[in-house]
Amino acid sequence: MAVNQAKPIKDLGEVRKLIKEHKRNDFIFAAVGMFVIASLTITLVILFLDLFFDGYPRFGIDFFTSYPSRKAIQAGILSAWVGSSLVLLVTFLVAVPLGIAAGVYLEEYAKKNWLSDLIEINVSNLAGVPSIIYGLLALGLFVYSFDLGQSILTAGLTLALLMLPIVIVSTREAIRAIPVHIREAAFAVGATKWQVVLNHVIPYSYGGILTGVIIGMARAIGETAPVITIGALTFIAFLPPSPVGAEIPFVNFDWLESGFTVLPIQMFNWISRPQYEFHVNAAAVGAVIIILTAIMNGFAIKLRYNVRKKIKW
Repeated sequence: MAVNQAKPIKDLGEVRKLIKEHKRNDFIFAAVGMFVIASLTITLVILFLDLFFDGYPRFGIDFFTSYPSRKAIQAGILSAWVGSSLVLLVTFLVAVPLGIAAGVYLEEYAKKNWLSDLIEINVSNLAGVPSIIYGLLALGLFVYSFDLGQSILTAGLTLALLMLPIVIVSTREAIRAIPVHIREAAFAVGATKWQVVLNHVIPYSYGGILTGVIIGMARAIGETAPVITIGALTFIAFLPPSPVGAEIPFVNFDWLESGFTVLPIQMFNWISRPQYEFHVNAAAVGAVIIILTAIMNGFAIKLRYNVRKKIKW
């Protein structure tokens, strides 16, 4: 049977022509990519500036230290940003340890068989599930089955479920990027599996893991559908109890059962009102959310750069 072979290159001129053609294709692809990125970036900046200047009249200390009010000029986001902070605190404490531990186990300890492949596929799929599905799941599981009520704890657990696949996937990808010779060198000097993971794998993958965690938190801070589904309040004029108590052990857990609102819901409440002044307040809240998200993503990039620079040296 005759075997089809590639056509041999006859001379140097044909080689140069082929290289020139590939370079032209690479340039076209890079130009199209840069055009798309620049277009999206410019569009985002224009939309953000429009939102920022619409809400600029409300930026001030009073806006961040006042409760919501029926009078737009007196309304603030104190209860909203405090509620968002406490909800994200619960989300962080639940999702980050579980997500990192699950990622390390699946990548370093789990046997490579059909079960681990099935888990990997499901974790990847969960990262793309619409957030409203997590809200419905939390409503049936945490609110009705576990009887946790419409509380900060329920909201934190709901957003933790939403964030968990992101942390697991980012942890696994960061671990996979570690060169195999680092593990082999550690095993060669007598290190155990746990010592290799704890002292070499995790420190070298720390930048990627931390980036995934912060990106997940940045997504959680802007989620609205799940917390609305579990019954977050649209108007709240009080603060939850302080997590820090005045008596030993100086920790108070009553705030976990408190009602709450968050920044996206406060924005939704104001934008749904007909008065223009409330729309200005909503624009200010939107600008605050975008700025917080940008700061968190920038912080992730900076930390990753510092970690990689430290490891390099």
